[in-house]
Amino acid sequence: MKLARAIHLDDSDRNVFFSPARTGEWCLSGGFEFSDWSNADLEGKARQAFANGWLGLETFGRVTFVAVTPIEEAEFGQLVDRLAQHFVDMYGAPSVDAARGVAEEELRYMADLCEEHPENTLMAVQRELTEEGVREGFRTIAAPEAELDMVAVHGDQH
Repeated sequence: MKLARAIHLDDSDRNVFFSPARTGEWCLSGGFEFSDWSNADLEGKARQAFANGWLGLETFGRVTFVAVTPIEEAEFGQLVDRLAQHFVDMYGAPSVDAARGVAEEELRYMADLCEEHPENTLMAVQRELTEEGVREGFRTIAAPEAELDMVAVHGDQH
């Protein structure tokens, strides 16, 4: 199974998000956070989080890029519990047990999104607010593979 981890290519996330995700934390799209937003909510750092931010599952901060990474089933289960607790704490779900199904559905959606891509593929999310609600799109950037002659030493070095 695969999921995505936060990756930082530079320091820009610290400047564009209210709360940046930590490098290496597991992430999902987190579009649910914006389900009741309107154009009036789309200003400044909140707009950036809406438009291009993945949701970290430790800090619940945002990150611009994630990398596809293998995950063990046991760790996936821990993330389901963590997200279910977040739904209780932040969105008023009645209990972790009641929220677990929705949390697992969110994480399975992310796992399905990652499954078709090779490890280390970078992904970006793009959101827009439409009459029907939030529309998400995803872009991938293949990790460049070093060519053998870039790292190998050829011939005799005398």
